[in-house]
Amino acid sequence: MGTDVEIPVEERVYRLLRHLGLEQAHFAAREFLEFDALVRVHRDIVASLTLVLPPRTLNVETLRPLATRLLCFYGGKGPNAQYVRQSLAMLPLAETHCLEDYPDILWADVIADCTEYIGEAMLDFLARMDLQAALRTASLASGEGEVAGIRYRILGSGPPLVLLPLVLSPSQWEPLLARLSERYCTIVLGGPELGGVRQLEARGRSQGHRRVLERFLAEVELKPGERVLEVGCGSGVFTRLMAQSMRGECPIVAVDINRYFLREAVALAQKTGYQNALEFHEASAEALPFEDNAFETCLATTVMEEVDADRMLAQMIRVTKPGGRVGVIVRAEDMNSWTSVPLEATLKAKAELPRGNVADKGCADGSLYRRFRDAGLVSLKMFPQLAPFKLSEPHGKRMEAGILAALSPEEAVQWRAAAESPGARDFLFIARPFHCAVGTKPPAKSFATGPFFRYG
Repeated sequence: MGTDVEIPVEERVYRLLRHLGLEQAHFAAREFLEFDALVRVHRDIVASLTLVLPPRTLNVETLRPLATRLLCFYGGKGPNAQYVRQSLAMLPLAETHCLEDYPDILWADVIADCTEYIGEAMLDFLARMDLQAALRTASLASGEGEVAGIRYRILGSGPPLVLLPLVLSPSQWEPLLARLSERYCTIVLGGPELGGVRQLEARGRSQGHRRVLERFLAEVELKPGERVLEVGCGSGVFTRLMAQSMRGECPIVAVDINRYFLREAVALAQKTGYQNALEFHEASAEALPFEDNAFETCLATTVMEEVDADRMLAQMIRVTKPGGRVGVIVRAEDMNSWTSVPLEATLKAKAELPRGNVADKGCADGSLYRRFRDAGLVSLKMFPQLAPFKLSEPHGKRMEAGILAALSPEEAVQWRAAAESPGARDFLFIARPFHCAVGTKPPAKSFATGPFFRYG
């Protein structure tokens, strides 16, 4: 019998529904990779499916049998827009709504930004699906629980509606919950096995990514007793690594703008044994709620892509004491990935192109080093790194799905032929590049003097 860790996501969700005594429910989500297997293996439990800003990894063949029960909201702007539009064009029976001027990015707070529009369309769609599926009212008491590693919260009464996490969205489903729960038994799912938390934790468990974080932490040179601020902690992967590395001897304050992530970060930190050294607070990277010179060290990993990078860096420097260190990791979207999948040259070049989301004023390139210099930081350490992800591990599978979505059907066949031969997935990998920088805040009187550099 497999351990709990080995249970696939679709089986976890299926067990949850059976635990609640539900044979069928409406579902709503954003991350289709979590839903793909559920639809293929347990299609009968899906009365309808609502997708909100789905990524480019839509599997049209999986969705085709659900087309008459599919509602999709997609953004008209952003790197994923054209891929989603092309996929939905192959599902003419689905109901689709294009949010024309809305940016389709992973951290979009779409429910908060488009509450009325999405709420009206979704409730109208669900009412029609109720008639089609003849769903019965669920007799479930309001409350919370956990089944198969998935936490759930039940609100309201009516036909069952299951809401999966919306990846990096700060507000998640919260702005619509009161309205949805007036007509539906609304079951909100969470925990480390779903959504953005699952993605961050899977990346953090990868040996390749962990080595990037460990090298970064080594260059920061933390000392026992130093007070550390982590900006944009997400689910707390790096927070916990720092606490474990320093054996709880550095008090760490971790902040994030995303309440959903913070709840999960607190729960995961409780399992480390170092929770007394950790504090978690809700805060924006662009307006840190701390006094000047409050921390010996201020760090951030893969956050500066999503914000006004210069404003964030200025805030990090402000709250760092003179002589303290500031460190940042960003995805290197100005560099190609690299894959060991054996492909012909043209296809390999296409597969390795960068495809990440970056905010208008975000930083995901080598300008990170210039920004550190221009901000007056000294003793700079600058070291790009590569993190390899095996195709057999969760984050490698996610990266592969993004590549396949950008390939033509013929190119996808070539990729699969090269990547899915017996035993190949255990040694084939995709390596993603990162830019890393660490600098020291000089004394106030010398803050305008020129920095010196050390390249890693």
